[in-house]
Amino acid sequence: MKMLVYSFLLLIGLLVITIIGLEVFTSYTVSESINEKAPVKTYQEITINAPAQKVYHIMSDIDHWEDWHSDIKDPKLSGPFRKGSSFDWKSGGLTIHSTLHTVLPEHRIGWSGKAFGAFAIHNWSFIEHEGKTTAKVEESMEGWLVSLLSNTFQKGLESSLQIWLKNLKVKAEKSKF
Repeated sequence: MKMLVYSFLLLIGLLVITIIGLEVFTSYTVSESINEKAPVKTYQEITINAPAQKVYHIMSDIDHWEDWHSDIKDPKLSGPFRKGSSFDWKSGGLTIHSTLHTVLPEHRIGWSGKAFGAFAIHNWSFIEHEGKTTAKVEESMEGWLVSLLSNTFQKGLESSLQIWLKNLKVKAEKSKF
C-alpha cells in the first residue's frame, strides 16, 4: 500500500513538473495576423444595423465588456486604449492577459493574449456600408492545453465568438450614440 501511495505521489509530481515546464518554456510568436497553423482557429462575422464608429466604440470600451457580454468577467484595461496597452479579463474559466497589437479607430482592433496552456490572437474589423456594419472576427489558439483538447477548444471558440457577435449586435442596435 505504501508503495502505491509513493508511486501515485511520484506520478503527480512528474505531472506537475511537466506542466510547469510547458508553461515556463513554451514561447509563442506575437503577430498581428492569426496563426494559420494553429490547432484551433475560426472566422465569424455578423451584420449590425449601426455605424462602424458606434460598433468600434463599444468594442474599444474594454472595461465595460461584461456589461453587455456575459461570457466576460472583470475586464480591466491598463492605461489608454492604444497599441501596446494591456488588459486582463476572464472568459471560459480562464484568466487572460492580453496586449493590443492593432488599434485603427473605427476599422480594426486586435490583441493577443496568454492564459494557462493557451495563447490566442484576436482580430476584429468593422466595415461600414450604407449605415450598417459588418463586424468580422478571426482568432487562432495554440498551446499545449489547446493541442491536447483541440476539439473542445474549437467548439468552445466558435460558440463563444458567435455569442460575442450576437451580444455586440444587440448592444450596438439598442444603444444611443
